[in-house]
Amino acid sequence: MKVLIAGISGSLARGVTQHLLAAGHTVIGIDRRPWPDPPAGVTVYRVDVRKRPAEDVFRTERPDAVIHMATVTHFTTSREERYRINLHGTRAIFERAHAHGVKRCIFIGRHTVYGAAPDAPLYRTEDEPPLGMATFPELADLAAADLYAGSALWRYPSLRTAVLRLVYTLGPSRRGTLAGYLAGARVPTVMGFDPLFQFMHEDDAARAIAEALNHDLHGIYNVAGPQPVPLSLLCRATGRTAVPLPAPLFGRLTGKLGFSWLPEGALAHVKYPIVVDGSAFAEATGFTPRFDEAQAMEAYRWA
Repeated sequence: MKVLIAGISGSLARGVTQHLLAAGHTVIGIDRRPWPDPPAGVTVYRVDVRKRPAEDVFRTERPDAVIHMATVTHFTTSREERYRINLHGTRAIFERAHAHGVKRCIFIGRHTVYGAAPDAPLYRTEDEPPLGMATFPELADLAAADLYAGSALWRYPSLRTAVLRLVYTLGPSRRGTLAGYLAGARVPTVMGFDPLFQFMHEDDAARAIAEALNHDLHGIYNVAGPQPVPLSLLCRATGRTAVPLPAPLFGRLTGKLGFSWLPEGALAHVKYPIVVDGSAFAEATGFTPRFDEAQAMEAYRWA
């Protein structure tokens, strides 16, 4: 099968590429960022997914499947630019996949779209609505992209669509939202709160995405790894020092005094857990993580 990966130059997408190649697939990619040394046989087109040259790739390469990983979470990008990349880019991917006869499309989302709240159920299932934008406005563009991808299930019935909501990833690349939060030697936490954090090793995440393609999934699936751990334990196991801050001062102190920077809306995410039930994905694919939570934290710590 010929698979096009949008956002192929990202760390997780490179791992997905390796798993797809091992399974015998042909891989091509599009990304604005370069990948100077892709594996042999992998063609990377340096184009923007929203622009006409990206549509030319669809027209000439005729991929059988698309994996959309060209969304961004870094909050140093303006809100307007995130909307253009995440929402408009997602729309462009699905429209072109439909127009050019793609058979399967997988959208890689985040479990954080469910939102963090004190009255939320501990384990979120796929039936839970994505309410992250209510408490975390900076997630609105990702939630909108997730909802648009979900609408493709009925908008394009001939296109087999899977929306995967992945938990955080940790690993030797030290890339990703959680890795960025843990980047400093001192990690800002909220005084009086010790929420569960759910994550998986980045290689398990890459393998899970490849398994979704191999099993021809259709629908919305949470993708989880090992059991979640308290934030205090996560800090200790990765060699960090948790520094509890009073909630009113949290937003004022992050980004200063050696703390990693977090947007204002992130406060709820370091007070309350976001834990998902990944049983539907496991039943559909037979996926089980190869790395437990301790191994994932160690891989991040000693990279």
